[in-house]
Amino acid sequence: MIIDTHSHIYLPEFDADRTAMLARAENERIEIILMPAIDNQTHSTMLKTEQDFGEKCMSMMALHPCSVKEGYKQELKIVREYFEKRQFVAVGETGLDFYWDRTFTKEQYESFQAQIELALQYDIPVVIHSRNSIDECIKVISENQKGGLKGVFHCFSGSIEQANQIIDLGFYLGIGGVVTFKNSGLDKVMLDIDMKNVVLETDAPYLAPVPFRGKRNECSYLKYVVEKLSEVKNVSKEEIENITTRNARKLFEL
Repeated sequence: MIIDTHSHIYLPEFDADRTAMLARAENERIEIILMPAIDNQTHSTMLKTEQDFGEKCMSMMALHPCSVKEGYKQELKIVREYFEKRQFVAVGETGLDFYWDRTFTKEQYESFQAQIELALQYDIPVVIHSRNSIDECIKVISENQKGGLKGVFHCFSGSIEQANQIIDLGFYLGIGGVVTFKNSGLDKVMLDIDMKNVVLETDAPYLAPVPFRGKRNECSYLKYVVEKLSEVKNVSKEEIENITTRNARKLFEL
């Protein structure tokens, strides 16, 4: 059994074949898919997907850093209201994104902090988006880590030094398709990382692994990430699957 800890399967990219895509995932023994939230434009679609596919698909709730704009306070209010109504598997995805736009840097920090506090309040993991902002996200987590904070740096693609800082904070590394990219360097970083600190993810429909790089990603492609990690770590695919599944179950209390 394998767990995809980060997949946006509720997005329009899957509207034409969502059921078939999930059947392909099941054929590859992917039993649970965790769905990170983006913003109020997609919350209802995500929750409908969860409802349609039962315990296989589990929702997080958060405001994505790329959706932090003028109306972010209202968006955060909506997130809080959802948490008052029901349980979620994690606060996610939140964090900082300094790749596309730095206009709302201050607001992104405020939003990230508010959602860390939600994770602490509900004693659930925080799932961190850190594009072009790994060091900044590490600093924020470090300032908030008093022993009760837990979570994962999703789509980790940083250095060994950054990886070790994250692990020292008690967080996991979310590893996906990037590890299969020829010049990412992530395979070399993973040589020195203990698999007990790793969970698997696709980030579908984004970041498809080789041999599908540049195309739509889907949950069944997680097997290519497993294969690459098996090759890098020189252990069996079963061991990669077993350890990362155990890690995901522990972190997300599945």
